[in-house]
Amino acid sequence: MTSPDTGGDREKVVTKLTSTLRQDLKVRAALHGLDMQNAVEAGIVAWRGLGSNPAAVDTASAETYATFLPTGVWDGFRDDCKDRGVSLTQGIAQAVTLWLDNNPVPEVQRPATVRRFIVCNQKGGVGKTAITAGLGEALAENPAALVPVRVSKYFAALLEEEDRPEDLLALEDLPGLGQRVLLVDFDPQGHLTKQLGHETLPMGGDSLTNHMAGEAKGELTDLIVAVDETRFGDRLHILPACTDAFLLDVRLASVRAREAALERALRPVENDYDVILIDCPPSLGLSMDAASYYGRRRDNEETGNSGVLIIVQAEDSSADAYGLLTSQIEDMRGDLALDIDYLGLVVNHYDARRGYIATSSLQSWMDIKDPRVVGVIGDLKEQKEAVRAKRPLLAYAPRCEQSVALRALAREISK
Repeated sequence: MTSPDTGGDREKVVTKLTSTLRQDLKVRAALHGLDMQNAVEAGIVAWRGLGSNPAAVDTASAETYATFLPTGVWDGFRDDCKDRGVSLTQGIAQAVTLWLDNNPVPEVQRPATVRRFIVCNQKGGVGKTAITAGLGEALAENPAALVPVRVSKYFAALLEEEDRPEDLLALEDLPGLGQRVLLVDFDPQGHLTKQLGHETLPMGGDSLTNHMAGEAKGELTDLIVAVDETRFGDRLHILPACTDAFLLDVRLASVRAREAALERALRPVENDYDVILIDCPPSLGLSMDAASYYGRRRDNEETGNSGVLIIVQAEDSSADAYGLLTSQIEDMRGDLALDIDYLGLVVNHYDARRGYIATSSLQSWMDIKDPRVVGVIGDLKEQKEAVRAKRPLLAYAPRCEQSVALRALAREISK
């Protein structure tokens, strides 16, 4: 059945398609940056060009499906189905299947140099661990599935809760990013490790601290474990913390070229990952120097491929801590002639209902411009529930506002 399309050059077509083919078509078209109707059209054109019918497709559970095709295409397709002795339902199923076969899932783009995100702030309680975990999860989601993402590029709309344009509120289903991600729990408190359902490494065994101090007891890769959730496949791993990291600054004091200690420790595993995220402790000591050095721009590395991501809150004490942290980073830049890029600021735990303090602080962060605000994450219950359940937020509540915002953050700093 067809009816005119108000667009002028297409007509509405009502046919039948199984839910499986419809979902596969939706995902695959998105992966290739196409509208579903264009994919259906391409499939029909390819099917009509075949010399013989392809294998039959199971259409037993086909349901009503509507799309738009250029005027005349459906009439020609219907005539071909009649000539070939197949029903319209079978013909469209074969055409869609043919398009899927001709357009496989694209290869995930891998960075030329492993990306190194240093997630930091010397002030505790700002949510560095939650952002590290959520960002890593967003980067590792299934590239062959669609996930909801907030498509707005502007955060100023958060200041005008009642007057936000509708397009700033819109969600778009986009493919997961499919990156191979290593989360490094660099904080001796081990919150990242525990939040994701793992145990910290035992004292007296091997640890990242031992590898940084030049006293490794084995291979670092043997300490790394997978975050076992279906939506991340085997793409999301964590290097658990050990409480011996409380002594890291003391042990680094006697290490030659101590600022490069973290890099020396992680180099052996870098080829296994696209992105490595370092969840830094709330400290301005030698460990922070090592983390900053690790995030520097390497030879022939593109600007913004790696760098420092600073987590703040919309309140005054975060501004004081931010000043101390950036002073240390600038000293590192100057003393060692390093290029350390700022990936941006993430305003975490934001809640406009807290009134002027929150909204004016957010505006102050946005006024900085360099580094710019790249994400605003709300203070909502799902994150706390995920921590209690010891599960990744994006697996526990994949469609909640925080998950949506974290996916937007992942895309913002992956441009």
